[in-house]
Amino acid sequence: MTMHDDQVDVTTETVAALIKEQFPEWSGKAIRLLPSTGTVNAIFRIGDDLSARFPLRLADATETLMFLEQEARASAELAQVSRFPAPEPVALGKPGAGYPMPWSVQTWLSGTVASDADPSGSEAFAEDLAAFITTLREAETQGRLFSGEGRGGVLTHHDDWMATCFQESQGMLDVPRLRQVWSRLRELPRTGADVMSHRDLIPGNVLVAGDRLSGVLDTGGFGPADPALDLVSAWHLLQPGPREVLRRTLGCDDLEWERGKAWAFEQAMGVVWYYVESNPAMSAMGRRTLDRILESTE
Repeated sequence: MTMHDDQVDVTTETVAALIKEQFPEWSGKAIRLLPSTGTVNAIFRIGDDLSARFPLRLADATETLMFLEQEARASAELAQVSRFPAPEPVALGKPGAGYPMPWSVQTWLSGTVASDADPSGSEAFAEDLAAFITTLREAETQGRLFSGEGRGGVLTHHDDWMATCFQESQGMLDVPRLRQVWSRLRELPRTGADVMSHRDLIPGNVLVAGDRLSGVLDTGGFGPADPALDLVSAWHLLQPGPREVLRRTLGCDDLEWERGKAWAFEQAMGVVWYYVESNPAMSAMGRRTLDRILESTE
């Protein structure tokens, strides 16, 4: 089942044809579609050292190219500052072989995503996560500010989306209680200046080895945002004990911590209903995050 009404189908045959035409030096490499809970790209492994990402939702080719170029710059920048391995951009492909948009190639990182090997009870993992977030926060913004798109700016700018989420979640979640939670979280004031942020620290974007952080994926959103934004990881990835380790290691005050909870709440409310049939693993992640947030408010 497709996740989006405007989703574009991508097959290994299509990818093979594109590589043969545009990057013949890789045409002898095995091509494998990777199972993923991701919602933005279809991901194919090319040989042992590369991966190709194909946007799933149909969009204007010129606009897509600009977006992929921006993602590549952001990924390269994060890889330079990160203390943990992160993918690096390699090339951008063109439309062809029936696929209507540009696409990207980056280095492959081995490891297991946190959605498959749950590190939520590990204090060592929480310390690693804090070290990663700290490194990003210390990176220079170079005068850049939050772009105004997506999470990471003003909480109340998401009220219309949240109203949609509450409506669509009727009969699925305890909507009256969740409305009450949002009514409090949305009013939390912003105090800190923008810092550099991964902007999407969910289980599918984090690699683990044993109970430690071994790498970070989907780094194309790296950019300035609310310092609390990367604290969504506390709720998406950690149980109460390690969550407190993350907070203590980062030195979060009450306001910043609660704003992190607010961003996690906004994200979780969206994925539960939207992906309930098309991506059950993502929907389940949202439910788990909401449960953790509700438990923390009891």
